[in-house]
Amino acid sequence: MITSTSNVTPGQCLAMRLERQAPICVGLDPVVDRLPDSIDGADEVAAIERFSRGVIDAVVGTAPCVKVQAACFERYGSPGVAAMERVINAAVESDLIVILDAKRGDIGISASHYAAGAAATGAHWITLNGYLGEDGVIPFLDAGLGVFVLVRTSNPSGDEIQSPCCGDGTVAGLVGSMVGRLGESRRGANGLSSVGAVVGATKPEAAAELRKTMPDAPFLLPGYGAQGGGADGVRAALDQRGGGVLVTASRSIIHAFVDRPGDWRRCVKDAAATFAEEIGGLVAGQDH
Repeated sequence: MITSTSNVTPGQCLAMRLERQAPICVGLDPVVDRLPDSIDGADEVAAIERFSRGVIDAVVGTAPCVKVQAACFERYGSPGVAAMERVINAAVESDLIVILDAKRGDIGISASHYAAGAAATGAHWITLNGYLGEDGVIPFLDAGLGVFVLVRTSNPSGDEIQSPCCGDGTVAGLVGSMVGRLGESRRGANGLSSVGAVVGATKPEAAAELRKTMPDAPFLLPGYGAQGGGADGVRAALDQRGGGVLVTASRSIIHAFVDRPGDWRRCVKDAAATFAEEIGGLVAGQDH
């Protein structure tokens, strides 16, 4: 089972897993009105929990990682949060790396509280908004978590804030510099840092520039496929060892049953396998 100790960092755990499996992450974004017909949605919290557990069972052995979208559970208040924690626990018990997609962003004692709460869920990593600087990041690292800081996101309106010039680069580059600096002292034995960056696969030119700034950071890459990201976006993000990326997909996998016949879990499993083969082949085919 995956564990993070003082001797094994989250970055090292991730790197070891990606040496054995394709670098993909399946997003758990359960929405009641998009569940399989076989799942009774009368109790919405129970329904999204059952669906999420089914997805976990379907992708074990194919995907090394799942990303739990906190908003899908937190909207239901304390019952939803409790269900989220059970889903995370189920994923951890299935030996999956778990990213809590919560996009926290605060400083001081508030950041410490958020960090303690995130660590208590059992997740290994968390997504963060880095706008407040390293004061909003370090408490999560001190809590033993790996972090993925939003640097260059895949949503179109992010360009307004992230792409303007700032010094010799861009605003995204400035955030990336912070990520690179914080990660220097948090590299595992295999070189991968516990301070990562969210960089959209839809932004290949930006990814290539940001990789220079963050040579040892794992890049979490949303936007591949349906949002327009492709092979160029993944290749641009690869580190000097030909890895360092984690390509994430949610709806294209967890809703694969919508246009496929048969058991919904089998549809999810097949979609994850196809995604793993595609991304694994793309990364393995690079010369570095």
